[in-house]
Amino acid sequence: MIKISFCLRRRAELTHEEFLDYWKNEHGSLVQQHKAVLRIARYIQFHGDFGPMTSKLIAFRGSPEPYDGIAEIWYESRIALETLGQDPAARTASRLLWEDEKRFVDLESSPIFAGDEIELVRTL
Repeated sequence: MIKISFCLRRRAELTHEEFLDYWKNEHGSLVQQHKAVLRIARYIQFHGDFGPMTSKLIAFRGSPEPYDGIAEIWYESRIALETLGQDPAARTASRLLWEDEKRFVDLESSPIFAGDEIELVRTL
């Protein structure tokens, strides 16, 4: 398995709540529609909570403002991810998702990267 993590910051004209609503209900629906052609094995939306707990964590660590959310997308293998661009249908679906992301994500402030998970603790 390989995972893409996309750390999301909302567009300036959106509130945090508007961003989360659009991401979950509109963009999430698009991901569902195209999951097969994009060979997505798993997709998680981590919705950031800007409540008292986050404020305490930021103050304690001296951290910058948190992301509005993090999208996590798993693929069965590096090859599955690397060969997506060879499939015209996958390219079209990726383009649709990217065009939609421009509506609610500040793409220039939202880093994206791929990598492997290394699980060190599991108690659940």
